[in-house]
Amino acid sequence: MIERTVSANGFDFHVTEAGSGDRLALCLHGFPELGHSWRHQLPVLADLGYRAWAPDLRGYGKTRPRPTRRRDYRIPLLLEDVAALIDAAEPSETVLIAHDWGGALAWYFAIQRIRPLEKLVVMNIPHPTRFQQELRRFRQMRKSWYVLFFQLPWLPEKALGRNGAEAVGKAFTESAVHPEQFDDETIDVYRGAASEPGALRGMINWYRASILSGKEFREREVPVLETPTLLVWGEQDIALGKELSEGTDEFVSDLTVRYLPEASHWVQQDEPDAVNAMLQAFLRGEPVPERSDLP
Repeated sequence: MIERTVSANGFDFHVTEAGSGDRLALCLHGFPELGHSWRHQLPVLADLGYRAWAPDLRGYGKTRPRPTRRRDYRIPLLLEDVAALIDAAEPSETVLIAHDWGGALAWYFAIQRIRPLEKLVVMNIPHPTRFQQELRRFRQMRKSWYVLFFQLPWLPEKALGRNGAEAVGKAFTESAVHPEQFDDETIDVYRGAASEPGALRGMINWYRASILSGKEFREREVPVLETPTLLVWGEQDIALGKELSEGTDEFVSDLTVRYLPEASHWVQQDEPDAVNAMLQAFLRGEPVPERSDLP
């Protein structure tokens, strides 16, 4: 794997790259992660013949500039970043692989057909319509309390940034089913990135801006997604209940869903071997194994 800078949509995106060729696998991370969260998947994607890119998204890591205004993180602008990254790669085909907030972007990107996608893989983030349906229920509202907390000025940054962003490290180690997957070196990468000046403000502004742009998408008629889609779900997710994944086939015509009973929200880092086996099968056009069929 190598690190490179890709200029797109007025940003210099820090990208971790593996593989070569004209088939692009673009991997989008979530909060409070980085492109580093795909470290286990990039070599596998390269072996499958893809040029795999895992960028630090707007406001994160080494990507610059880092906007400070909340409105600079509205969903339409973030979708422009995804499109510009794909355009910069000039691929013959693109698969989008995404988790958490990156997964939310991937759903919107595919639904709106902003660029052609060969396949879509989303991990531990529901289809936006299913999310809105479940947010009306107290159980999911209670799990999503942090979204409201993040609307406050300065306080979330202060809370997460104390002691060298200790809380960011604990977000992984205290909710993972397999905390051994998050060694000190990995946690230092996440804490170090979050401790940089302005980093937490940029990261949390994704949540603040979602209030601004979410209404626009909620009021749209959402077409059925026809892109072949794999939804991977770690069942031990403390923030997003498994029920959010159920009923997705109403909104996606070609859908495969696979559950990992002993994986957390950080599914591709918590059980990388199982996720990689599912990913390989899906991208090869083979039957995707259930977790119980894997070692």
